[in-house]
Amino acid sequence: MLVQTPPMGFNTWNTFGGNIDAQMIRETADAMVDRGFLAAGYNYLVIDDCWSERQRDPVTGKIVPDKTRFPDGMKAVSDYVHSRGLKFGMYSCAGVRTCADFPGSFDHEFLDAETFAEYGVDFLKYDFCNVPPHVNGPALYRRMGLALKASGRDILFSACNWGCDDVGRWIRSAGAHMYRSTGDIFDNFKSFTDIALSQLGNLCYSAPGCFNDTDMLTVGMYGKGNVGTSGCNDTDYRTQFVLWCLFNAPLMMGCDIRTVSEESRKLLLNPDLIAIDQDPEARPAFEVMTGWRREHHILMKHLSNNEYALAFFNMAEEDGSIPVHTYSIGLPATGYAIQLRDIFTGEDVGTFHDFFETEVKAHDVKLYRMKIVKD
Repeated sequence: MLVQTPPMGFNTWNTFGGNIDAQMIRETADAMVDRGFLAAGYNYLVIDDCWSERQRDPVTGKIVPDKTRFPDGMKAVSDYVHSRGLKFGMYSCAGVRTCADFPGSFDHEFLDAETFAEYGVDFLKYDFCNVPPHVNGPALYRRMGLALKASGRDILFSACNWGCDDVGRWIRSAGAHMYRSTGDIFDNFKSFTDIALSQLGNLCYSAPGCFNDTDMLTVGMYGKGNVGTSGCNDTDYRTQFVLWCLFNAPLMMGCDIRTVSEESRKLLLNPDLIAIDQDPEARPAFEVMTGWRREHHILMKHLSNNEYALAFFNMAEEDGSIPVHTYSIGLPATGYAIQLRDIFTGEDVGTFHDFFETEVKAHDVKLYRMKIVKD
Protein backbone atom coordinates (compact mmCIF):
# COMPACT_ATOMS: atom_id res chain seq x y z
CA MET A 1 0.00 0.00 0.00
CA LEU A 2 1.58 3.28 -1.13
CA VAL A 3 0.05 6.45 0.28
CA GLN A 4 0.99 9.16 -2.23
CA THR A 5 -0.63 12.14 -0.51
CA PRO A 6 -1.46 12.91 3.14
CA PRO A 7 -4.53 11.02 4.39
CA MET A 8 -7.70 13.01 5.02
CA GLY A 9 -10.66 12.19 7.21
CA PHE A 10 -12.23 12.45 10.65
CA ASN A 11 -11.29 11.07 14.08
CA THR A 12 -13.63 10.85 17.06
CA TRP A 13 -11.18 11.73 19.86
CA ASN A 14 -10.99 15.54 19.90
CA THR A 15 -14.72 16.09 20.29
CA PHE A 16 -16.15 12.85 21.65
CA GLY A 17 -13.40 11.07 23.61
CA GLY A 18 -15.05 7.98 25.06
CA ASN A 19 -18.59 9.18 24.28
CA ILE A 20 -18.93 7.14 21.09
CA ASP A 21 -21.49 4.68 19.79
CA ALA A 22 -22.74 3.18 16.55
CA GLN A 23 -25.44 5.80 16.01
CA MET A 24 -22.97 8.68 16.28
CA ILE A 25 -20.65 6.97 13.80
CA ARG A 26 -23.48 6.48 11.31
CA GLU A 27 -24.57 10.11 11.69
CA THR A 28 -20.99 11.27 11.16
CA ALA A 29 -20.66 9.12 8.06
CA ASP A 30 -23.84 10.70 6.69
CA ALA A 31 -22.54 14.19 7.47
CA MET A 32 -19.20 13.52 5.78
CA VAL A 33 -21.07 12.68 2.60
CA ASP A 34 -23.98 15.10 2.77
CA ARG A 35 -21.93 18.18 3.80
CA GLY A 36 -19.33 17.76 1.05
CA PHE A 37 -16.37 16.41 3.01
CA LEU A 38 -16.06 13.12 1.14
CA ALA A 39 -16.19 14.90 -2.22
CA ALA A 40 -13.34 17.15 -1.03
CA GLY A 41 -11.15 14.16 -0.18
CA TYR A 42 -11.93 13.42 3.48
CA ASN A 43 -12.52 9.70 3.10
CA TYR A 44 -11.42 8.08 6.40
CA LEU A 45 -13.79 7.87 9.37
CA VAL A 46 -11.76 6.73 12.37
CA ILE A 47 -12.99 5.54 15.78
CA ASP A 48 -10.41 6.34 18.46
CA ASP A 49 -9.98 4.86 21.97
CA CYS A 50 -12.78 3.49 24.21
CA TRP A 51 -14.58 1.36 21.62
CA SER A 52 -14.07 -2.05 23.29
CA GLU A 53 -15.02 -3.97 26.38
CA ARG A 54 -12.60 -3.65 29.30
CA GLN A 55 -11.30 -7.21 28.86
CA ARG A 56 -10.55 -9.50 25.96
CA ASP A 57 -12.74 -12.49 25.18
CA PRO A 58 -11.58 -15.25 27.57
CA VAL A 59 -11.94 -17.96 24.91
CA THR A 60 -10.72 -16.37 21.68
CA GLY A 61 -8.40 -13.77 23.20
CA LYS A 62 -9.84 -11.17 20.83
CA ILE A 63 -10.67 -7.58 21.66
CA VAL A 64 -14.47 -7.32 21.85
CA PRO A 65 -16.50 -4.22 20.86
CA ASP A 66 -18.53 -2.66 23.67
CA LYS A 67 -21.81 -4.59 23.55
CA THR A 68 -23.93 -1.65 24.72
CA ARG A 69 -22.60 1.03 22.40
CA PHE A 70 -21.97 -1.26 19.41
CA PRO A 71 -24.70 -3.91 19.87
CA ASP A 72 -24.47 -5.22 16.31
CA GLY A 73 -20.69 -5.49 16.41
CA MET A 74 -18.02 -3.51 14.65
CA LYS A 75 -18.44 -5.20 11.26
CA ALA A 76 -21.95 -3.72 11.01
CA VAL A 77 -20.53 -0.24 11.70
CA SER A 78 -17.79 -0.79 9.14
CA ASP A 79 -20.30 -1.96 6.55
CA TYR A 80 -22.39 1.19 7.01
CA VAL A 81 -19.36 3.46 6.70
CA HIS A 82 -18.33 1.63 3.52
CA SER A 83 -21.89 1.84 2.15
CA ARG A 84 -21.54 5.64 2.19
CA GLY A 85 -18.36 5.45 0.11
CA LEU A 86 -16.03 6.10 3.05
CA LYS A 87 -13.14 4.12 4.52
CA PHE A 88 -13.28 2.84 8.09
CA GLY A 89 -10.63 3.31 10.75
CA MET A 90 -10.07 2.06 14.29
CA TYR A 91 -7.66 2.41 17.19
CA SER A 92 -5.33 0.27 19.24
CA CYS A 93 -2.19 0.73 21.31
CA ALA A 94 1.30 -0.78 21.44
CA GLY A 95 1.03 -1.16 25.22
CA VAL A 96 -0.68 -3.66 27.49
CA ARG A 97 -3.57 -1.21 27.92
CA THR A 98 -4.67 1.75 25.82
CA CYS A 99 -4.39 5.34 27.02
CA ALA A 100 -7.95 5.11 28.38
CA ASP A 101 -7.26 1.71 30.03
CA PHE A 102 -8.83 -0.65 27.50
CA PRO A 103 -7.04 -3.74 26.15
CA GLY A 104 -3.92 -2.89 24.14
CA SER A 105 -2.26 -4.96 21.45
CA PHE A 106 1.01 -5.78 23.23
CA ASP A 107 1.82 -9.44 22.46
CA HIS A 108 -1.48 -9.72 20.51
CA GLU A 109 -0.42 -7.81 17.39
CA PHE A 110 -1.08 -10.51 14.81
CA LEU A 111 -4.40 -11.59 16.36
CA ASP A 112 -5.59 -7.99 16.55
CA ALA A 113 -4.52 -7.23 12.97
CA GLU A 114 -6.52 -10.24 11.80
CA THR A 115 -9.49 -9.06 13.85
CA PHE A 116 -9.32 -5.58 12.33
CA ALA A 117 -9.15 -7.11 8.86
CA GLU A 118 -12.27 -9.16 9.67
CA TYR A 119 -14.06 -5.93 10.60
CA GLY A 120 -13.12 -4.40 7.24
CA VAL A 121 -10.79 -1.82 8.77
CA ASP A 122 -8.90 0.43 6.34
CA PHE A 123 -6.96 2.56 8.87
CA LEU A 124 -5.36 1.79 12.24
CA LYS A 125 -4.26 4.49 14.67
CA TYR A 126 -1.67 2.86 16.94
CA ASP A 127 -0.95 4.64 20.22
CA PHE A 128 1.95 4.28 22.72
CA CYS A 129 0.55 4.17 26.28
CA ASN A 130 1.32 1.56 28.97
CA VAL A 131 4.27 -0.03 27.21
CA PRO A 132 6.21 -2.30 29.62
CA PRO A 133 9.45 -0.78 30.91
CA HIS A 134 12.57 -1.38 28.86
CA VAL A 135 10.59 -2.70 25.86
CA ASN A 136 11.96 -1.39 22.56
CA GLY A 137 9.39 1.04 21.13
CA PRO A 138 10.56 0.90 17.50
CA ALA A 139 10.39 -2.89 17.64
CA LEU A 140 6.73 -2.75 18.69
CA TYR A 141 5.82 -0.55 15.73
CA ARG A 142 7.76 -2.79 13.36
CA ARG A 143 5.89 -5.78 14.78
CA MET A 144 2.48 -4.21 14.15
CA GLY A 145 3.65 -3.19 10.69
CA LEU A 146 4.37 -6.85 9.96
CA ALA A 147 1.05 -7.93 11.47
CA LEU A 148 -0.96 -5.53 9.31
CA LYS A 149 0.83 -6.72 6.18
CA ALA A 150 0.08 -10.34 7.17
CA SER A 151 -3.63 -9.63 7.80
CA GLY A 152 -4.53 -9.96 4.15
CA ARG A 153 -6.07 -6.46 3.96
CA ASP A 154 -4.64 -3.10 2.97
CA ILE A 155 -4.73 -1.10 6.22
CA LEU A 156 -3.23 2.36 6.52
CA PHE A 157 -0.85 2.32 9.49
CA SER A 158 -1.06 5.52 11.55
CA ALA A 159 1.70 5.36 14.18
CA CYS A 160 1.18 7.54 17.26
CA ASN A 161 4.21 7.50 19.55
CA TRP A 162 4.13 11.31 20.12
CA GLY A 163 7.58 11.93 18.62
CA CYS A 164 9.45 9.60 20.98
CA ASP A 165 12.66 7.75 20.07
CA ASP A 166 13.50 10.13 17.19
CA VAL A 167 10.54 8.57 15.42
CA GLY A 168 11.07 10.36 12.10
CA ARG A 169 14.38 8.54 11.62
CA TRP A 170 12.97 5.00 11.66
CA ILE A 171 9.18 4.97 11.38
CA ARG A 172 9.15 4.57 7.60
CA SER A 173 11.06 1.29 8.08
CA ALA A 174 8.22 0.05 10.32
CA GLY A 175 5.75 0.23 7.43
CA ALA A 176 3.83 3.24 8.78
CA HIS A 177 2.04 5.58 6.39
CA MET A 178 1.81 8.52 8.83
CA TYR A 179 3.30 9.15 12.25
CA ARG A 180 2.60 11.48 15.15
CA SER A 181 5.54 13.75 15.76
CA THR A 182 4.32 15.62 18.86
CA GLY A 183 2.25 15.38 22.01
CA ASP A 184 -1.52 15.85 21.98
CA ILE A 185 -3.11 18.96 20.55
CA PHE A 186 -5.57 21.12 22.51
CA ASP A 187 -8.08 23.63 21.25
CA ASN A 188 -6.14 26.84 21.79
CA PHE A 189 -3.81 29.03 19.75
CA LYS A 190 -0.67 28.30 21.77
CA SER A 191 -1.11 24.53 21.49
CA PHE A 192 -1.25 24.33 17.72
CA THR A 193 1.37 27.03 17.08
CA ASP A 194 3.80 25.34 19.50
CA ILE A 195 3.23 22.06 17.67
CA ALA A 196 3.76 23.65 14.27
CA LEU A 197 6.91 25.56 15.21
CA SER A 198 8.39 22.46 16.85
CA GLN A 199 8.24 20.62 13.54
CA LEU A 200 9.88 23.15 11.22
CA GLY A 201 13.16 21.22 11.44
CA ASN A 202 11.49 17.82 10.99
CA LEU A 203 9.44 18.36 7.84
CA CYS A 204 12.16 16.64 5.85
CA TYR A 205 10.95 13.37 7.46
CA SER A 206 7.67 13.61 5.56
CA ALA A 207 7.18 12.38 2.01
CA PRO A 208 4.97 10.11 -0.11
CA GLY A 209 4.70 6.80 1.67
CA CYS A 210 4.92 8.22 5.21
CA PHE A 211 3.73 11.66 6.37
CA ASN A 212 4.52 13.67 9.51
CA ASP A 213 1.28 13.89 11.52
CA THR A 214 1.05 17.07 13.61
CA ASP A 215 -2.14 15.69 15.23
CA MET A 216 -5.82 16.06 14.49
CA LEU A 217 -7.26 19.43 13.56
CA THR A 218 -9.22 21.42 16.13
CA VAL A 219 -10.78 23.64 13.45
CA GLY A 220 -14.44 24.20 14.25
CA MET A 221 -14.38 23.07 17.89
CA TYR A 222 -14.70 26.53 19.53
CA GLY A 223 -13.71 25.23 22.97
CA LYS A 224 -16.14 22.30 23.01
CA GLY A 225 -15.39 18.62 23.28
CA ASN A 226 -12.78 16.31 24.72
CA VAL A 227 -9.72 18.53 24.09
CA GLY A 228 -11.58 21.82 24.31
CA THR A 229 -9.82 24.41 26.44
CA SER A 230 -10.00 28.15 25.81
CA GLY A 231 -11.04 27.50 22.24
CA CYS A 232 -10.15 29.43 19.10
CA ASN A 233 -11.88 31.86 16.78
CA ASP A 234 -12.16 31.65 13.00
CA THR A 235 -8.95 33.63 12.49
CA ASP A 236 -7.01 31.20 14.68
CA TYR A 237 -8.48 28.23 12.83
CA ARG A 238 -7.50 29.72 9.47
CA THR A 239 -3.91 29.92 10.69
CA GLN A 240 -3.98 26.34 11.93
CA PHE A 241 -5.38 24.96 8.68
CA VAL A 242 -2.86 26.85 6.54
CA LEU A 243 0.01 25.54 8.68
CA TRP A 244 -1.20 21.94 8.37
CA CYS A 245 -1.59 22.30 4.59
CA LEU A 246 1.87 23.80 4.17
CA PHE A 247 3.29 20.92 6.21
CA ASN A 248 1.68 18.20 4.04
CA ALA A 249 0.12 17.03 7.30
CA PRO A 250 -2.71 14.49 7.34
CA LEU A 251 -5.95 16.45 7.52
CA MET A 252 -7.90 14.56 10.18
CA MET A 253 -10.84 16.64 11.36
CA GLY A 254 -11.65 16.59 15.07
CA CYS A 255 -14.75 18.81 15.29
CA ASP A 256 -18.31 17.53 15.27
CA ILE A 257 -18.89 17.76 11.54
CA ARG A 258 -22.60 17.10 11.99
CA THR A 259 -22.98 20.60 13.45
CA VAL A 260 -19.77 22.43 12.48
CA SER A 261 -20.23 26.11 11.65
CA GLU A 262 -20.51 27.19 8.05
CA GLU A 263 -17.35 29.30 8.39
CA SER A 264 -15.29 26.31 9.55
CA ARG A 265 -16.89 24.03 6.97
CA LYS A 266 -15.88 26.40 4.16
CA LEU A 267 -12.34 26.56 5.52
CA LEU A 268 -12.02 22.78 5.73
CA LEU A 269 -13.38 22.46 2.19
CA ASN A 270 -11.24 25.24 0.67
CA PRO A 271 -9.98 23.64 -2.57
CA ASP A 272 -6.93 25.91 -2.89
CA LEU A 273 -5.72 24.99 0.59
CA ILE A 274 -6.42 21.29 0.15
CA ALA A 275 -4.49 21.40 -3.14
CA ILE A 276 -1.43 22.69 -1.26
CA ASP A 277 -1.70 19.88 1.29
CA GLN A 278 -2.24 17.28 -1.43
CA ASP A 279 0.36 18.65 -3.86
CA PRO A 280 1.89 15.60 -5.58
CA GLU A 281 5.47 16.76 -5.05
CA ALA A 282 4.90 16.77 -1.26
CA ARG A 283 7.90 19.00 -0.63
CA PRO A 284 8.45 20.38 2.88
CA ALA A 285 7.91 24.04 3.62
CA PHE A 286 10.88 26.02 4.85
CA GLU A 287 11.15 29.15 6.94
CA VAL A 288 12.39 32.31 5.24
CA MET A 289 14.65 34.10 7.72
CA THR A 290 14.03 37.84 7.76
CA GLY A 291 15.47 39.04 11.09
CA TRP A 292 12.30 40.88 12.19
CA ARG A 293 9.93 40.05 15.09
CA ARG A 294 10.14 36.53 16.50
CA GLU A 295 6.34 36.18 16.42
CA HIS A 296 6.36 36.75 12.65
CA HIS A 297 7.08 33.75 10.45
CA ILE A 298 7.36 33.48 6.68
CA LEU A 299 7.10 30.02 5.19
CA MET A 300 7.62 29.03 1.57
CA LYS A 301 6.79 25.76 -0.14
CA HIS A 302 7.61 24.44 -3.61
CA LEU A 303 4.52 23.24 -5.47
CA SER A 304 4.08 21.38 -8.72
CA ASN A 305 3.69 23.28 -12.02
CA ASN A 306 6.55 25.65 -11.15
CA GLU A 307 4.54 27.46 -8.51
CA TYR A 308 5.08 28.13 -4.81
CA ALA A 309 3.13 28.90 -1.67
CA LEU A 310 4.31 31.92 0.33
CA ALA A 311 2.74 32.44 3.77
CA PHE A 312 3.08 35.27 6.30
CA PHE A 313 2.07 34.32 9.86
CA ASN A 314 1.51 36.86 12.62
CA MET A 315 1.54 34.92 15.88
CA ALA A 316 1.71 38.09 17.97
CA GLU A 317 -1.17 39.55 19.98
CA GLU A 318 -1.33 42.71 17.88
CA ASP A 319 -1.57 43.48 14.17
CA GLY A 320 1.68 43.94 12.31
CA SER A 321 3.43 44.45 9.02
CA ILE A 322 5.62 41.58 7.77
CA PRO A 323 8.26 42.34 5.11
CA VAL A 324 10.37 40.03 2.96
CA HIS A 325 13.26 40.67 0.60
CA THR A 326 13.12 38.52 -2.51
CA TYR A 327 16.76 37.53 -2.03
CA SER A 328 15.64 35.80 1.20
CA ILE A 329 13.62 33.32 -0.81
CA GLY A 330 16.49 32.66 -3.18
CA LEU A 331 16.19 35.19 -5.99
CA PRO A 332 19.22 37.06 -7.36
CA ALA A 333 19.46 40.83 -6.96
CA THR A 334 18.42 41.47 -10.58
CA GLY A 335 16.69 39.71 -13.41
CA TYR A 336 13.78 38.02 -11.61
CA ALA A 337 10.66 38.97 -9.68
CA ILE A 338 7.74 37.31 -7.92
CA GLN A 339 4.08 37.40 -8.90
CA LEU A 340 1.59 36.90 -6.06
CA ARG A 341 -2.06 35.87 -5.96
CA ASP A 342 -3.92 36.02 -2.64
CA ILE A 343 -5.36 32.55 -2.11
CA PHE A 344 -8.22 33.72 0.12
CA THR A 345 -9.42 36.67 -1.98
CA GLY A 346 -8.28 35.50 -5.42
CA GLU A 347 -6.72 38.94 -5.99
CA ASP A 348 -3.62 39.28 -8.17
CA VAL A 349 -1.49 41.32 -5.81
CA GLY A 350 1.18 42.28 -8.32
CA THR A 351 4.81 41.75 -9.32
CA PHE A 352 7.63 42.52 -6.87
CA HIS A 353 11.31 42.79 -7.72
CA ASP A 354 13.20 43.29 -4.46
CA PHE A 355 10.81 43.66 -1.58
CA PHE A 356 7.26 42.81 -0.52
CA GLU A 357 5.42 43.76 2.67
CA THR A 358 1.96 42.82 3.87
CA GLU A 359 -0.23 43.77 6.83
CA VAL A 360 -1.34 40.75 8.86
CA LYS A 361 -3.80 40.90 11.73
CA ALA A 362 -2.99 39.29 15.09
CA HIS A 363 -3.07 35.46 14.97
CA ASP A 364 -3.80 35.61 11.25
CA VAL A 365 -2.06 34.56 8.03
CA LYS A 366 -1.70 35.92 4.53
CA LEU A 367 -1.19 33.18 1.97
CA TYR A 368 -0.13 33.66 -1.64
CA ARG A 369 0.35 31.40 -4.62
CA MET A 370 3.61 32.59 -6.13
CA LYS A 371 5.30 32.43 -9.53
CA ILE A 372 8.82 33.51 -10.44
CA VAL A 373 9.05 35.63 -13.57
CA LYS A 374 11.85 37.30 -15.48
CA ASP A 375 12.04 41.10 -15.40
